[in-house]
Amino acid sequence: MTAEDRIALVTGAGRGIGRAVAARLSAEGLRVALTARSAGELAETAASCPGPTLTVTADLTDPAAADRIFGAVEAEWGPVEVLVANAGSGHSARVDRTSDEDWQRMLDLNLTAPFRCIRRAVPAMRASRYGRVVVVASNAARVGEPYIAAYAASKHGVLGLVRSVAAEVATCGITVNAVCPGYVDTPMTDRTVEAIAAVSGRTDEQARAALAAKQPIGRLISTAEVAESVWFCVLNGGMSGQGITVDGGTVQA
Repeated sequence: MTAEDRIALVTGAGRGIGRAVAARLSAEGLRVALTARSAGELAETAASCPGPTLTVTADLTDPAAADRIFGAVEAEWGPVEVLVANAGSGHSARVDRTSDEDWQRMLDLNLTAPFRCIRRAVPAMRASRYGRVVVVASNAARVGEPYIAAYAASKHGVLGLVRSVAAEVATCGITVNAVCPGYVDTPMTDRTVEAIAAVSGRTDEQARAALAAKQPIGRLISTAEVAESVWFCVLNGGMSGQGITVDGGTVQA
């Protein structure tokens, strides 16, 4: 099949990396279904895509959300063939100040939601003997840093999920990979900058510069660079079970 015959679903598509990925896939001719919590942001993402889109507003921490999203795409277009599980969030606190609610929130969105989407996608992919699954993880899936215990645990977990599912479906024409960005120029990083400034007394500009300096290239990663890595995972049928790090050389895996 050509790209024009493929149906993609991007979670967390309302802004940031998800929006860039959706536009990249659409530019390659895929039909792209978009899901996020904000209908307004989804409409903006749809407007940025050159090809056909379908928007489904949902909260992926709802146990019923995956079935509802996939059902809507199947009813309109057919089974999802390319799944980009991008929805996620961060949390920063000392481990002794990380509440049970903080911990569970990170697991629910960053680990359980991708699991439910993959579980829902795989049967149709297995039946057609074609599928591409890309999870947007983080370089926190590879290394731990102070003050992000819950976030890092959830991202380490999702990389383990990717590797295990990749091994399970390797003979079925399905690849499963993760893209692991460093600090990306997104609204999520904006919130990190604000938090650093609030506790450190630095300005937002100083806090942003400190994050950029943590990466050997001396700048934040662009959403387009992450989207290009996602597209590489979609194109390459010989690569599976991998975590592709996009962090300017911070983690040399």
